Amino acid sequence: MSKTIVIFGFHAIQAQLDSVPEGFVKVLTLDNRNDKRIGEINAQLAQLGIRVEKSNKQHLDKLTHNQTHQGIAAEILLPTLPNQDELITYVAKLDHAGLILILDSIQDPRNLGACLRSANAAGVDCVVINKDGSAPINALVHKTSAGALNQLKIFQVTNLARTIKALQKENVWVVGLDGSTKTSIYQIDLTTPTALIMGAEGKGLRKLTKQSCDQLALIPMQGNVESLNVSVATGVSLFEASRQRSI
Repeated sequence: MSKTIVIFGFHAIQAQLDSVPEGFVKVLTLDNRNDKRIGEINAQLAQLGIRVEKSNKQHLDKLTHNQTHQGIAAEILLPTLPNQDELITYVAKLDHAGLILILDSIQDPRNLGACLRSANAAGVDCVVINKDGSAPINALVHKTSAGALNQLKIFQVTNLARTIKALQKENVWVVGLDGSTKTSIYQIDLTTPTALIMGAEGKGLRKLTKQSCDQLALIPMQGNVESLNVSVATGVSLFEASRQRSI
């Protein structure tokens, strides 16, 4: 049976409408809200035949755990994420130098969502997350990704080290971000088929993940800050790859 989550707020509902409208199970709107904005959303939902129910504020507050829902929430289906075999088949069929983001045990759903948002903005071909140790795809990830969750190819794997080896057999160069190395991300050629791996908050890459990489790189830092938030580091790294590929 497919898993469902509750999303809320106009932006999240519109992002779902624009990308995967067939994923709606039902939509709930505040019973006393009748302004233009809710009317426009209701018109889109009605045109697509999506079921809308009226609800009171107390029920919406409970459904969204008292977060700001703007008078609208929806239950949506989460598709089952494809696995390693499907990832390798997908990568093998790419007709250009692929860019892959691998997230190694990102545990904060806000960070995971922000990483997905950066991945979408930087034009990655796909994202890989590990099944155990990563934050689950939930409403907070959906909201933080600002709709990117619906636009990305996301694969979920059980053994990241094994997945890395499988990608390497497809001639993908695997670069892990690690602050203990001396090689700058700006010194590495990221125009060939590349997978960038970002480690968990605070801990960084796991030992076996790090050992499996072809190369390690760091983001040069100035000032007295020791490290960047993982979502910021992801954005910096991906946009460096994007910059190199646009030259």
